[in-house]
Amino acid sequence: MGQREPSPLSHRKGAEMPKTKIQGVVFGLIMSYAMAYGMEVYNVAIKEGFNLNIGGFSTMTNHVFLDALIEASYMGIFVFITSSLWGNRIGAAFAARHTNPETDNPYFCRVMRQAGTVAIMCPTMSMIASILFNVILAHQPICNLPAIWVGTVIKNLPMAFFWNMFAAAPFTHWLFGKIFPEKK
Repeated sequence: MGQREPSPLSHRKGAEMPKTKIQGVVFGLIMSYAMAYGMEVYNVAIKEGFNLNIGGFSTMTNHVFLDALIEASYMGIFVFITSSLWGNRIGAAFAARHTNPETDNPYFCRVMRQAGTVAIMCPTMSMIASILFNVILAHQPICNLPAIWVGTVIKNLPMAFFWNMFAAAPFTHWLFGKIFPEKK
């Protein structure tokens, strides 16, 4: 069999991937904070009741962005640490189990890795957020943690998936490509 032509998607602008440890750390930090900020905007808007207004999230005001930025400043650290310790590894293992980089479209392989990572990171970060925001800061009884955690996962998983696929990952690849342009 002859060599397969590379997919045009693998060389499209903004699809650059890290090639060194330092690039990996920079990529991870950008992705961690992009995910944390998007999820905090969503959760702050819910906490402030915008989803319950007539018009829903369309009634959001600008202060949500500042409040989310404050929370994302420290939640991004949790995202970076947990994704570095197990989230990315499990996401890569999921993709390896369900894709073949030799024959599958590179974009499909990347999306499957993202899906596997979100499937691990959302429950992980939901547990951290449940402990921090509900048990520690809101003084909910620890015996309610399982229910709080399940409710948090149910609330966050759809947003985490779509935010990752359509906002955080494209933004991260774009910004990473600007910081580390590929040499032609």
